[in-house]
Amino acid sequence: MTPRTETSTASGGSTLLDTVLGGIERAGNRLPHPVVLFLCLFALLGIVSTALAAAGATVTVPGDDQVLEVKGLFTGEGITWLLENFIPNFTGFPSLGTVLLMMAAVGVAERTGMLETAVRVSIGRAPKAVLPYLVAFVAAQGHLMSDVAILIIPPLAALVFKGAGRNPIAGLIGGFACVCAGYAAGFSIGALDALYTGITEQAAAVLPGGEDAPTHILINYFFTAAASVVLALIGGFLIDRVLEPRLPAAVEAAPTDGDGTADDDGYRPTLEVTTTERRGLRIAGLSVLVYAAVVIVCWLLPGSALRGEGGALVPSPVLTGIVPLLFVAFLIAGVIYGKVTGKVRKAGDVPEMMAESVTGMSAYIVLILVIAQVIGVFDWSNVGTLLAVKGAALLESAGLTGFTGLVLFVLLVCLLNLFVTSGSALWSLVAPVFVPAFMLIGLEPAVTQAAFRIGDSATQMITPLNPYVFLMLIILRRYEPDAKLGTILSRLFVFVVPFLVAWLIALGVFYGLDLPLGPGADIHRN
Repeated sequence: MTPRTETSTASGGSTLLDTVLGGIERAGNRLPHPVVLFLCLFALLGIVSTALAAAGATVTVPGDDQVLEVKGLFTGEGITWLLENFIPNFTGFPSLGTVLLMMAAVGVAERTGMLETAVRVSIGRAPKAVLPYLVAFVAAQGHLMSDVAILIIPPLAALVFKGAGRNPIAGLIGGFACVCAGYAAGFSIGALDALYTGITEQAAAVLPGGEDAPTHILINYFFTAAASVVLALIGGFLIDRVLEPRLPAAVEAAPTDGDGTADDDGYRPTLEVTTTERRGLRIAGLSVLVYAAVVIVCWLLPGSALRGEGGALVPSPVLTGIVPLLFVAFLIAGVIYGKVTGKVRKAGDVPEMMAESVTGMSAYIVLILVIAQVIGVFDWSNVGTLLAVKGAALLESAGLTGFTGLVLFVLLVCLLNLFVTSGSALWSLVAPVFVPAFMLIGLEPAVTQAAFRIGDSATQMITPLNPYVFLMLIILRRYEPDAKLGTILSRLFVFVVPFLVAWLIALGVFYGLDLPLGPGADIHRN
């Protein structure tokens, strides 16, 4: 099915909103594929680095007496470096193995149906009054399921609302808004966290000594967990008090595709949870709890090998090795659930599920191949260090060395996110400059990554370049046949500013009180 991309309102008129959204869509469509975009950046970086090297450009990091010369990629030295490091740049990229490992394990939990069953159990029998808040909370944890969350949670929320005698349109749109806004939040850890952290680690290494900065997968955990609660409360309020009262009554329309014709190949959610599924979910949950208890006890034992230097809990091998621990946890849950429900019948089913999940990451692997070279050149040529030092000096001269600078960075990401909807691509574009720049003015990479999460999640729900917006439009037409793109986007706008403000307030609280964003991840550099 091919959804149309009209931007007229339901009444057929043209509004300022339609004009703005149409402009965003046209501008974004002119952008090349992310791989092509980074290839162009690679070429530009090669030209710039070579020109700066020919001009004898140097850079000195504040607090370090060493003078670094800018090295040109398109020189004999540069070509030699590229040939010798092309493969190590790719295979050594921090997030590559982490993301594939997490996707393999989460894929088992997803393909056995465990994650979807957990969502259905969470919201299926919620009281009518608390339903919007529960939907918002579950949606804010959705990044654990990757993009599958967008396919599952909003349609299920619509069914739950309908079953409770409420407007299913509110469940659909509210669920989608909260999945998008909470995509970078939550109590759970997923492949997205691994992806962001790997890029952050590479960007921090642009500066001498930057590789020692905390960049493990949990560096934003305290912040994202707290933010998910705030977003759930605000999201629930907006669904209940702002969105739903202003919606038309839903009708029972036949499922259609984007052209209004019958559609029989879309996702058909159901709220039914069988006894076997409940039993499988319960046993899987208890098994993970036992596993977690064993890990925690071994971590807390005096003299344990899981403790850090001098018996420290933070940092320790539990934090640096959290990804393998999470891998085992998801694998235990998925396999046990699959065995109980019959989705896993033989040992070979599990590696097949893992392989299917990793196969779906092929586009990501190709993108990382190019991104790794760009960041590698940023680091080797010292162009990244030069930009960071100049950027930090600019921030200091403008008096933007604290929270104000972070807010402006968030707003910049919000704007860029309208045109570059891939979070990994956008973070790869801005991280090599802003992570070291903020480090030079005393801020840890963890806080820059947290600020990026805010901007990346705040506006993705309203960009016409987000393909899932059109999927939501198709589902919306089942309840509101005359709905158009402008219809759904105007309703999603209700969530953008409140969510953005809530995110910034949460970051402001952590910043103002100097609270750690995650285990061993402070805001200010020591």
